[in-house]
Amino acid sequence: MSDITVRFSHVWKKFKRGEKHDSLRSHPSSLVPSSRKVFVLGIDGVPCSLLREFMGQGIMPNLAEVVKNGTLKPMDASIPEVSSTSWSTFMTGVNPGRHNIYGFTELDQSSYKWRFPNFNDIKSPTLWDIAGRQGKASIVINLPSTYPARPLKGILTAGFVALDLQKATYPESAYQYLKGIDYKMDVDTQKAQVSPAALAEDIMTTFRKRKEAILGLMEKETWDLFIGTITETDRLHHYLWSALVDKAHPQHGFFIDFYRELDAFIGEIYGRLDDDTSLIMLSDHGFTEIKKEVYLNTWLRKKGYLRFKKEPPGSFEDIHGETKVFVLDPSRFYVHLKGKYPLGSVSNGTEHEDLRRKLKEDLLSLTVDGRKAIKSVFFKEELYKGPCYDDAPDVVALPVDGFDLKGAINKDTLTGRSLLTGGHTRSDATFYINRPIEMDGINIIDAGVTALKQLGIEEKGLEGRALG
Repeated sequence: MSDITVRFSHVWKKFKRGEKHDSLRSHPSSLVPSSRKVFVLGIDGVPCSLLREFMGQGIMPNLAEVVKNGTLKPMDASIPEVSSTSWSTFMTGVNPGRHNIYGFTELDQSSYKWRFPNFNDIKSPTLWDIAGRQGKASIVINLPSTYPARPLKGILTAGFVALDLQKATYPESAYQYLKGIDYKMDVDTQKAQVSPAALAEDIMTTFRKRKEAILGLMEKETWDLFIGTITETDRLHHYLWSALVDKAHPQHGFFIDFYRELDAFIGEIYGRLDDDTSLIMLSDHGFTEIKKEVYLNTWLRKKGYLRFKKEPPGSFEDIHGETKVFVLDPSRFYVHLKGKYPLGSVSNGTEHEDLRRKLKEDLLSLTVDGRKAIKSVFFKEELYKGPCYDDAPDVVALPVDGFDLKGAINKDTLTGRSLLTGGHTRSDATFYINRPIEMDGINIIDAGVTALKQLGIEEKGLEGRALG
């Protein structure tokens, strides 16, 4: 047995001869007993295709055994395909038009100042809110967009963008536990400016502290719903995707070793769960190699859609009254409407609709190095509905794989590169459940609804499908 193999004998009893658990044979979702527990492992930014590749190469033998006792499928992320929006969609089971998170940044409509949405901006109940009303306890570890922590029946320590561990954690006893083990909230991505090796070391250090916290709370505390999220995968992919692609890269071995250790962790979690506990694994988006970053506000300026009062602009506070459209990361286009923004120049009605149609045509004709850069363009009414609809972006674009769409305002060129070598994809996110399912076309909005159904909770008004 290799050193990456799970060291719990009861795990191997489950795996022996590839036998399926009794619980996998006869639990249609309509008959899920209310006493069931659910463990959700978030693996931020992990593509389903990469897991399948690594299982096939023998890099992830524990996951290969786990998958034999369940279903692994690709999943679509939210639109836009960013962590804050996708994880908020997962944790609420509703679209952004209801939960109110469209990205990591917003503009204050009265001042054009940057605003950074946090957990208090989420307008819909979370899975653990719903479970708590049913008397069920939850533990939530490192889920993005949950800062600052707020009271729940259970424990929560927030994920990205958490700034202070004490404010990120509820209750105080959980903070003291995490402080006592020298828990790390996130990878220090500034290490990427030092060297890839320095970043790799910090990724592994953070991952090991994350594992310690998840396994410790999993064993010591009472829970019905456990959500533990690994975000080190996302940091690895953003900065070291090139190490996966290039086998001669100095950090290629580290990339593979990280996944071996992730695999052992998956096996360890699985070994601690009984047959009546549902295991769900999911990611919030896929990943691909970045060929070029595309600076959409620079493109808007060249096309005459966007003007600033001074060059270079310091922020959107320097926006000119003649501006028609501007972009927020990653590819959210906002029409500069009269009545919505102080300097708005576009009228609702025909002018607004004509502008959107023209913008869509221009986007779909955007090329970089002779290649089409934009795969799809959506109007807001195609994506969103609910009480937060008015704040939704008017248009959202999705890139052709290889192009990373950016909302920077201070770039002189249309394209460029940075330290980031991997970028998000909407498709090829990961969904796994230790149950047989036949459904295809899975969306991240389905995952949270599925977790509740496996807990025995059927909440009215949610938008996702219960899988399995």
